[in-house]
Amino acid sequence: MAKPELMDYDRALELYEPVIGLEVHVELGTKTKMFSDTPNHSGNEVGGEPNTNIGPVDLGLPGTLPVVNEQAVRYSIALGLALNCQIAEVSGFARKNYFYPDNPKNYQISQYDDPIAFDGEVEVELEDGTVFHVPIERAHMEEDAGKLTHVGGSTGRIQGAEYSLVDYNRAGVPLVEIVTRPIFGGEAQTPQLAAAYVSTIRDIVRALGVSEARMERGNLRCDANVSLRPRGEEKLGTRTETKNVNSFRSIERAVRYEIQRQAALLAAGGSITQETRHWHEDTGRTSSGRPKSDADDYRYFPEPDLMPLRPSRALVEELRATLPEAPVARRRRLKAEWGFADQEFQDIANAGLLEVVDATVAAGATAAGAKKWWMGELSRIANDRGVQATDLATPQQIAELDGLITAGTVNDRLARDVLEGVLAGEGSPAEVVESRGLAVVSDDGPLIEAIDAALAQQPDVLAKIRDGKVQAAGAVIGAVMKAMRGKADAARVRELVLERAQSS
Repeated sequence: MAKPELMDYDRALELYEPVIGLEVHVELGTKTKMFSDTPNHSGNEVGGEPNTNIGPVDLGLPGTLPVVNEQAVRYSIALGLALNCQIAEVSGFARKNYFYPDNPKNYQISQYDDPIAFDGEVEVELEDGTVFHVPIERAHMEEDAGKLTHVGGSTGRIQGAEYSLVDYNRAGVPLVEIVTRPIFGGEAQTPQLAAAYVSTIRDIVRALGVSEARMERGNLRCDANVSLRPRGEEKLGTRTETKNVNSFRSIERAVRYEIQRQAALLAAGGSITQETRHWHEDTGRTSSGRPKSDADDYRYFPEPDLMPLRPSRALVEELRATLPEAPVARRRRLKAEWGFADQEFQDIANAGLLEVVDATVAAGATAAGAKKWWMGELSRIANDRGVQATDLATPQQIAELDGLITAGTVNDRLARDVLEGVLAGEGSPAEVVESRGLAVVSDDGPLIEAIDAALAQQPDVLAKIRDGKVQAAGAVIGAVMKAMRGKADAARVRELVLERAQSS
């Protein structure tokens, strides 16, 4: 009899306790690579033509020697401190040996038993306000591998591909890998917890300024380990590792899928294979990758060409003094300062726009105005163009636009025309208002002329207004706004309509 592929989620949780472990890789935004002077273009979506941004050290050519990137070390220490980790007085590098096409040296310089940071904890808050304390085992430095592109298949994965291409431009880019300890207690919220944790890590590294942390560009990647153990048992189950999941929603879906898949297998008398798995966004499923190696299989040994790192306590304290506010505390403060309801604030966070809204408010915009523009018109345009909203405009530009509305220089309708000009490269919001003649008419003279003309054309409306049916004024207001091509303050037009109706 065929084994069921998935078990009902609630039933799976009745039978098994889910345990997860998360490995997050953060590409550091240094000027050069981890062990060479090759430029680091990890913040760029493309990074140049394939295999053009790589040097002899990155390829491990004979006679080359690695040199540690000092800025990468500083960034790693700062990140470790932000994760509430201890910073090692002495840490070292090791060679992690494995053979794969994207690994040009056939080994990766990483940290094994002497990580730069260890024993930390991160506070994570879910959408419903539940707070978890996620234990951090270590945060260690290493170099990234190249990138494989699988050609000929329908999914872009290696399964079914006709051939693969390798681009070594990314090889040698500085990475920090953040590894949690097993995370217990998530229960039904385990998938949401996984996504919220990675979101929190993204917020931390962005606040530190050590990485752009854009998942769609691979600056931040997550490997999600999932295992199940029968209720009441102490021994952990066999884990699987779903590799390189590249969005928060996918992390949540992948973890949920693995819980259901593993539960179905175990309940049917099967066993879980310790392996890597691939997440398929189109089908919402994982598929088998390769057997997961334990540390012994990588044949770690100390990197012979690099001395141990001994960061001074003065440097550690200097970096500690520069740490930003913790993400959970900062969110609570911002929500209170902005006066948003829980769901309004969460919508901004879920859209990845918290930083830019905060920057826009800091530049002088109202919180409501910043939210309106970034979550509304800018997000709509970005979606139509297939880009990020933050690629379209700066916080300063949106703050200036919001200021023009607050000052009454333009109204909401005209402001959209102003934004159109700004996005077209016509200048600042104020310059677009001037060049396009978009300022609201502030002189009552032209407004009164338009009102009198509209009232004369609609005598029945005039009679209704005089009889106290002020809602009838809407037809006149609409006619006036049309005549003024939207360049009028609707509230002022209403006042004048009521005045002129009574005096006519």
